[in-house]
Amino acid sequence: MNFTDIVLQYVFAGLRVGSIYAIVAIGFNIIYNTTGVINFAQGEFLIIGALLAISLNSFLAFIGLPGAPALIMAIILAVCITTAIGAAIEFAFISWLKNPSVLRLIVITIGISIVMREGMSYIWGIETFALPFFSGTEGTSLKVIGASISPQDIWIIGICAFLVLGLYLFFKYTLTGKAMRACAANRTAASLCGINVKLMVTLSFMISAALGALAGCAISPLAKTNYEMGSTFAIKGFTVAIIGGLGNSMAAVAGGVVLGLIESFSVSILPMAYRDAVSIGILLLILSIKPSGLFGKREESALREF
Repeated sequence: MNFTDIVLQYVFAGLRVGSIYAIVAIGFNIIYNTTGVINFAQGEFLIIGALLAISLNSFLAFIGLPGAPALIMAIILAVCITTAIGAAIEFAFISWLKNPSVLRLIVITIGISIVMREGMSYIWGIETFALPFFSGTEGTSLKVIGASISPQDIWIIGICAFLVLGLYLFFKYTLTGKAMRACAANRTAASLCGINVKLMVTLSFMISAALGALAGCAISPLAKTNYEMGSTFAIKGFTVAIIGGLGNSMAAVAGGVVLGLIESFSVSILPMAYRDAVSIGILLLILSIKPSGLFGKREESALREF
């Protein structure tokens, strides 16, 4: 393998992980725009979605449904259940609060994350699970411009692109999407215009949970899945949200690609164990130099609200 092929290999690996980070960051931003807080339970939506899909896939295969239909049905059901969990969490812990402080809401989301993680460890144990590959098998690779990549990589990048396009169209052209954007711009004005702000907040949790569940299902065949992985994805997604500019979902995609590529190429210089340290270092650097993010347009950092 020549130098160009090696570089391409790192680029595709960076795009794969960057796509997942971008989806997590978009989930952060959707909730941030409607509530003003960071939902630190966002990473747990990935894991619970993947674990639900794994269990449902096993059950459907057990009752005789063949491979591909069982996998598709399991993912759809897992996303729907996780979406309902997102709505239930917002209803149980957020909706009834009157003018809560940002700090209070952050502590609540951290507590939700811990409860969800411990609940998953109780139900699924400490074992590591994985969904079947969407196409091909483990070890299957495709040659793309000289680089060898897994078909699952293409699925992950494709799913990210589909979600980003779908969300863009949803927020730009649908009445509900426009109502959520209005809440993001000014909740008081949106309420005076007749928009049900509480419903928009619930929808933001549901959409974020669905995004997380689908991302978790996509990455599961490659990264495997266990109950304690959510915090890692939450940190990476938060880093990407900061890089892109907190609240800017489209810039989160660029931020995800940036972080994914940096992590991918850093492995060629540093041991794999330092990959998470690279992400934290980038987060601290961005917060110190440009708190509004590389693509942020606000003069003041959104994090000052904390």
